[in-house]
Amino acid sequence: MTSERPGTGIPDSRGRTGLQLLGRDLDRNPDVRVRDVEVTSDGWHVLRRTTFEFRGRDGAWTTQQRETYDRGNGATILLYDPVARTILLTRQFRFPAYVNDHPDGMLVEAAAGLLDDDSAEDAIRREAAEELGVEVGELRHLFDLYMSPGSVTERVHFFAAPYTAADLTGTGGGVEEEGEEIEAVTVAYDDALAMIADGRIVDGKTVILLQWAALTLF
Repeated sequence: MTSERPGTGIPDSRGRTGLQLLGRDLDRNPDVRVRDVEVTSDGWHVLRRTTFEFRGRDGAWTTQQRETYDRGNGATILLYDPVARTILLTRQFRFPAYVNDHPDGMLVEAAAGLLDDDSAEDAIRREAAEELGVEVGELRHLFDLYMSPGSVTERVHFFAAPYTAADLTGTGGGVEEEGEEIEAVTVAYDDALAMIADGRIVDGKTVILLQWAALTLF
């Protein structure tokens, strides 16, 4: 009987192996030497504890450990109607926010999702269709950001795209099999920044997109 952890030499519930190898071969920074990578949790996403040596500005090497939460990369989009001067957002329940003092856990956000092996462009088109029923036309790539670089590996690709009523070709609402129940929220340009100021919008990626819109669209 093997005691090997699933996800390392033997497949885990998602068929993955080699989860303990990520980062071991990194050599882009000569001041960092990765010594060990341990998988500490391998649910839907992966938590790793990495031991590495770091050379500081004084030239001395120290041994450090960091935990990294790997959920893959993601994409988000700001959908805007330049004629009606509105923005199309989502509202859905977010338990992590609810358990950390949000009044009801119902967050107003830009449509977003993980890439799941798709390109960023294909993924955000998929998410816009699933969550809001929008068939996205021409995409504008804005920038890529690490949203929580102290512990989460995720890099989020930010996009914006215009839409009209004719682009609302689906029902949206999210993927029922994944427990999603997503409501479309239409916000006027003039109200968007006020919703940040009064706490109706507290999602980081959405605030960033609205600040971009304030500089570019409004």
